[in-house]
Amino acid sequence: MALEPVSQAFLALLAETRDPPIHEGTPALARMSGPIFAGMSGRGPEVASVRNLRLGGDGGRFRVRVLVPEGESRSVIVYFHGGGWVIGDIDLQYDHLGRQLANLTRSTVVLVNYRKAPEHPFPTAIEDSWIGLNWAAEHSGEFAPDGVPLIVAGDSAGGNIAAVMTQWARDRGGPHIDYQVLVYPVTDCDLGRPSYLAPENQLLLTRETMAWFWGHYLPNEQARTSPDASPLRADNLAGLPPALVYVAECDPLHDEGVAYANALAAAGVPVALEDAFGQMHAYFQMVNILPGAATGVALVADHIGKFLGESGKVV
Repeated sequence: MALEPVSQAFLALLAETRDPPIHEGTPALARMSGPIFAGMSGRGPEVASVRNLRLGGDGGRFRVRVLVPEGESRSVIVYFHGGGWVIGDIDLQYDHLGRQLANLTRSTVVLVNYRKAPEHPFPTAIEDSWIGLNWAAEHSGEFAPDGVPLIVAGDSAGGNIAAVMTQWARDRGGPHIDYQVLVYPVTDCDLGRPSYLAPENQLLLTRETMAWFWGHYLPNEQARTSPDASPLRADNLAGLPPALVYVAECDPLHDEGVAYANALAAAGVPVALEDAFGQMHAYFQMVNILPGAATGVALVADHIGKFLGESGKVV
């Protein structure tokens, strides 16, 4: 299936600006696009309360934002945003996305603004995220009823982090994660899969751009094979929480997302694999820009809602 028409028009509009591709610029230049896209998305919906705080210690501090919907929260969703571990911010489109997710799922959403590479390379992002996850688990009673399910979610590099968090939680004795949502996740450092090489997939994210992100996040190519960087390479995926893996058809990361879903299923983990046909990488965060964003968050909310209805832990 070809890329859907609105995305085609969006890419044509970007091409008219004649800005260099991300991989030909600097991280500072790449980060300048965030406020532009956020302006196109607009403000997110109202939620019952918003709490901002800083976590961390002597190694450095980072921000988290707690978005609480009206009424009792049915779960706590810890969300890790995308951006190749280099760009992205909880003040921009992810605030809008988090608010939508909170209202649609009737869940408290905790956005983790982990520190970015290259200023803070691997493993800073996952170490910050681990602190954020544990904080959310320990303090969930402050913004949700006791005992509600704990969910991790993320897109792209954030999906990578969410997957790593489930493995760490299993191997470190908690916190207990009930469900995971991985939207076109980075699961492996192999850039030679067919979806990476397909010319028709070189759109908003290209193979060269992904190599640029990896180069800033973890320059040591051999170290990228660690499960902490490439969760698909873990020796054992058994015992991880049920998962939704949601990939985009026209995306260099498509095949590694499918591979991770298949590997989870082979290890006995309940998995739902969804494919966003006609969508490219980054569509999920393009709130009010690409129609796939609304469809995508609705699909995720539906899967979360079904899980909550079946989990027996809903308050």
